[in-house]
Amino acid sequence: MRRQRRIKILATLGPASSDSAMIRKLFEAGADVFRINMSHTSHDKMRELVKTIRNVESSYGRPIGILVDLQGPKLRVGAFAEGGVQLQNGETFILDNNPAPGDSTRVQLPHPEILMALRSGHALLIDDGKLRLIVEEATSDRAVTRVVVGGRISDRKGVSLPDTDLPVSAMTPKDRLDLEAALDTGIDWVALSFVQRAEDVHEARRLVRGRAAIMSKIEKPQAIDRLDDILDASDALMVARGDLGVELPLERVPSLQKRMTRMARRAGKPVVVATQMLESMIQSPVPTRAEVSDVATAIYEGADAIMLSAESAAGKFPVEAVATMNRIGEEVERDPTYRTVLTAQRPDPEPTAGDAIADAARQIAETLELSAIICWTSSGSTALRVARERPKPPVVAITPNLTTGRKLSLVWGVHCVVAEDAKDLDDMVERAGRIAFRDGFARAGQRIIIVAGVPLGTPGATNMVRIAFVGPKEDGSM
Repeated sequence: MRRQRRIKILATLGPASSDSAMIRKLFEAGADVFRINMSHTSHDKMRELVKTIRNVESSYGRPIGILVDLQGPKLRVGAFAEGGVQLQNGETFILDNNPAPGDSTRVQLPHPEILMALRSGHALLIDDGKLRLIVEEATSDRAVTRVVVGGRISDRKGVSLPDTDLPVSAMTPKDRLDLEAALDTGIDWVALSFVQRAEDVHEARRLVRGRAAIMSKIEKPQAIDRLDDILDASDALMVARGDLGVELPLERVPSLQKRMTRMARRAGKPVVVATQMLESMIQSPVPTRAEVSDVATAIYEGADAIMLSAESAAGKFPVEAVATMNRIGEEVERDPTYRTVLTAQRPDPEPTAGDAIADAARQIAETLELSAIICWTSSGSTALRVARERPKPPVVAITPNLTTGRKLSLVWGVHCVVAEDAKDLDDMVERAGRIAFRDGFARAGQRIIIVAGVPLGTPGATNMVRIAFVGPKEDGSM
C-alpha cells in the first residue's frame, strides 16, 4: 500500500478505535503510526492494542509504527469539603501542605517539592488555564496567592506552573512501570511528557537502553529555553500545542511551532505537530475551514507528521478524521507553492560524508528527473538523511530490520520496505529496481538513484550513490 503523500499521520487509539476492524479502517484511511496514550490505558489494554496493530501490520506487509505516550508528572490540587468553590478576582487564596479538605480560602497542593520551588510573582494556572493565580508570598509549606482570573475550582483540578522550574523528573513511578511494560511488547517510539531539560531525556534513555526511539514533547516554557540541548538528546520532537498554549500566551504558539519544525528538520530528526488539529471532528463529520488551514500550515512548513488525539481516540468520526487529514496532505503537496516553500527552507547539509552524499543524491535525482531515491539502510540513518533534504522524487527505504522500518514510518516521505539485506552491489542494484517497479515508484526503462553504505550492513556509513536503470527480465517480469 503506497501513500500518495509525504506527510505522515499519527492516530491516537482509544474507546472509539480499539478493535481490529477499526484499526484496520484507520490504517486504510491513511494512519501511518498509532499512538497509545498511557494516561488512559492500562497495561493489559496496551498489550492488546499492540498485538492488534501487529496483526494488521502482518496482513498488509507494511511496517506500522507504534508510539507510547507516557503521562508524565500531573500536578493537581487536593479535594474540597463541598467539591469546589468559586474564586473571585482580587481575592487571596492559599495553597498549602495541609491534607484537610479545602474551602473558599485554601486548598492542599499535595506536591511539597512544588511549594519549595514557588517564588513571589510566579503564576499558577488551574484547570487548563481557566483560573490564574499569582504568588504573593511563598514558604516551604504554603503559597499565598492573589486571584487574577477567577472562576470555579473543584476537586483534583490540574495545575500548570509556567514560571517555575519544577524540581521533578519528567518520569514518575507510573511512567517507569508503563515504559517497561511497553518496551516488553516491542513498541517503536516513546513520547516523554513535560520535558524541561536534556537530563530528562538522558534519564529516559538509560531506562530504554536502545529498545525504542525517544520523542520529547515540548509543552513547557522551560523546554523552549533549552530546545537545542533537548533536541540534541532526543530522536524526535512533538510540538504539543495543548499544554504549550496553556502555559504560554496563545499567540506565541504558531511561531514556536515554526521554530521547532525548522530546528528539527535542520537536525535531521522527525517533528510531529499535535493537538486540536481537527478538534471539531470529535462531534462533526467535517472540520472547520480554520482547522483545515491549520493542518495545511503544518504540512507547508515541512513537518514530518501530524497527529490526531481525541478525534480518533474518542470522537464520533475517527475514520473520517484520518481520511480528511489524508486528503489535506495530498492536496497541499500537489500545490506548486509547497515545493517552493520546502526548497526555500532547505538547510545546508551537515559537514559529514553521509549528509553530503544525501544532498548530492537529492540534487542528482532532481536534475536528472529520476523516478525515485532508493535507500538501503540498516539503522535508518541513510533514510533520515535523505528525508532531511525533502527531495522531489519519492524516497524508498529498504531495510533488513523490521524495527527500523517501523521507526521510519514516522519520517517524512519515506516508504519503507523490509527485505533481506543485499548480498553484494549487483544484488543491491537489481533488487532496488525490482522493488521500485513492484511498488509503483518506477516503470521499466526509467532510472533510479541508490544510496547506501559500503560495506553493506554497516550502520550509519552512508557513502555511496549509484544511478541504475529499471529493466524487465527476459520473461517480461521484474
